[in-house]
Amino acid sequence: MKTEDLVQAAREAHAHAHVPYSEYRVGAAIETVDGTVFTGCNIENANYSNSLHAEEVAVSQAIATGHREFSRLAVSSDRRDGVTPCGMCRQTLAEFCEEAFPIVCDRGDDWTEYTLGELLPDTITQHHLE
Repeated sequence: MKTEDLVQAAREAHAHAHVPYSEYRVGAAIETVDGTVFTGCNIENANYSNSLHAEEVAVSQAIATGHREFSRLAVSSDRRDGVTPCGMCRQTLAEFCEEAFPIVCDRGDDWTEYTLGELLPDTITQHHLE
């Protein structure tokens, strides 16, 4: 899939967000190594700690259908402000993805691409728990 198509999938996903508190819509699209794309949007809850982030929703949908290997992620907000995954989402991605995993952040007319390692250096991995 072309990068612009993955970004468009993330844009379409944020249209479904439930954001009565922040009014900040976020969508994510994660591509598996076989080319399947899963999307997610943020879902807020009055108890903020129960809110779900778009990236986690997309990863969860992929995991729930048996996918464990990913090639890249795109994330977009309705403000096209280059939003990046938060620390919690970065850690979730690190559970399944290598440091070189590309993350594409929508800036409207273009995008910025980071690696997971750039956004989350020295991450906690399963090797730290052994």
